[in-house]
Amino acid sequence: MTVFGQIVIGPPGSGKTKYCTIMQEFLSNLGRNVFVINLDPANDRLSYDCSLNVFDLINIQDVMTNCSLGPNGSLIYCMEFLETNIDWLVDNLAKITKKIDRPYLLFDLPGQVELYTHHDSVK
Repeated sequence: MTVFGQIVIGPPGSGKTKYCTIMQEFLSNLGRNVFVINLDPANDRLSYDCSLNVFDLINIQDVMTNCSLGPNGSLIYCMEFLETNIDWLVDNLAKITKKIDRPYLLFDLPGQVELYTHHDSVK
């Protein structure tokens, strides 16, 4: 099975989620089987039909409350937690794409630059 997709990254507030919304609509209109995966544990305002949401595993607000961390520390904690529990992501991706001809995945990632420059969880 061939899987197509995009990993959507950019600075906070640059329109990553809006881009995913527009691409989902565009690709769906072309007849593609589109699945948008939210991997931003701080993004609780999704404008697209989310096929898989990291909020089902962890979210930044719970981490800030339970671990007494600030927003950036909580985001790093969440991404490390996702990395540690990568089987959750892999298994759920397999479930949503099985028996689908040429699925197209859009991954909506957080925008905080330190996740890409100073940390290995997202790499």
